[in-house]
Amino acid sequence: MSSFIIYPAIDIRDGKCVRLVQGDYNQQTVYNDDPVQVALSWEKQGGTYVHLVDLDGAKAGHPVNDELIGRIASAVNVPVQVGGGLRTVADVERLLGLGVSRLIIGTAAIEDRAFTEEVLGRYGDKVAIGIDARNGYVATRGWLETSEVQAEVLAKELAAFGAETFIFTDISRDGMMQGPNVEAIVSLAKASGRTVIASGGVSVMDDLLRLSKHAEDGVGGAIVGKALYTGSIDLSEAVGAVNK
Repeated sequence: MSSFIIYPAIDIRDGKCVRLVQGDYNQQTVYNDDPVQVALSWEKQGGTYVHLVDLDGAKAGHPVNDELIGRIASAVNVPVQVGGGLRTVADVERLLGLGVSRLIIGTAAIEDRAFTEEVLGRYGDKVAIGIDARNGYVATRGWLETSEVQAEVLAKELAAFGAETFIFTDISRDGMMQGPNVEAIVSLAKASGRTVIASGGVSVMDDLLRLSKHAEDGVGGAIVGKALYTGSIDLSEAVGAVNK
């Protein structure tokens, strides 16, 4: 049976653990002042991976919170994946050197194909492609802009260049606690023939169970943020439930 991983999310802005609503920097809730302690808490509760987003980096177009990311990667004994503002090979090398296990390329996958193909060729499964979609089209620059590229078309193209993992966010569902767009997630996995990690909209345990039923279709996991911070989902219970 294919495995299904729950990725507890830590979104970093100004050194704090926050959540945005649909990527809107003006709609922010601060959940904790110490992201390192949050990461340790997720590990203690059974998390087998930690998902970090450098929100400052996503907006600035280059990683901003390297020092904090390095401390988190050193503090936990589980792998860490990071996204937000990665645009150069130097960015990738530096963060991997900090102990990050997997990096997420988002905006650059649209705007700098040569870079994306280079890092996929050089680092393989240490690089995931983040596809954030609004009405089926890829959004870039921290969701501030929407491209004319369809999500499934991009996934097929990058799979041909070695992409093994995609992280798919339906922006309309993110932070809204309305449930994930399961149909779009499964469709992307089937279209690309690669593993897709769902992001955005997971609000209750049933959302995770619905997604995990599609593990054989290529849905390899789900990123959970707000639902963990509000207590709507208990991480230890969720990890046990999807691995029965």
